Amino acid sequence: MTTTAQTYIYKLRKLLAEHSEARSGKELIKTHDPGYILTVDESQIDVFRFRVLARRARELSRERPETAAVVLREALGHLTEPPLVDVPLGPVLQIDAAQLAEEAISMVELRIELDMRLGRHQELVSELRSLVARHPLREWFHYHLILALARSGRRSEALQAYDRLRRTMREELGIDPQPLAERLQRVVLDGNDELLDPRLVPHALVGADR
Repeated sequence: MTTTAQTYIYKLRKLLAEHSEARSGKELIKTHDPGYILTVDESQIDVFRFRVLARRARELSRERPETAAVVLREALGHLTEPPLVDVPLGPVLQIDAAQLAEEAISMVELRIELDMRLGRHQELVSELRSLVARHPLREWFHYHLILALARSGRRSEALQAYDRLRRTMREELGIDPQPLAERLQRVVLDGNDELLDPRLVPHALVGADR
């Protein structure tokens, strides 16, 4: 057993030594009787990088939305989809992975809102379609797909997106979408001029509290 552990540690040390971030001259794995200890800086860990950048993006989001959107893309680049998908998960890690997945989705939502404020509706359509397919019961993505399509001059597709949301909720859960969905549908049908205001997200557009 000891020999096997030593072999794995040797291979891990070699792998880390080949990693560009480990070429700082510091030994990351040290012998610490009766075993080993791994010492790394938080800046070398993807999860911490993600959270630092996400926090910075939130601070920038109100006054500098374009910069915040760039920072969020960088932050999300440090995570897999879903987070820790390539790591065997025990009970504790399952909880951490679920929390990290929620944090990641929250940052995706913020980045989409920022892109909407910047008028990037057409560019968002394909991404939002993909998110709706991956998270069919997360109404937030449906709302923004409807709005992105409508602002791209594709009102008929926006109404089809609303119908898909309603069918999905009824078939999967036996319930209707939140009232916001129907109010957003009416805004699209009415061709309300406010629909074109990039500062407004679905909740603000129909006068509902976020």
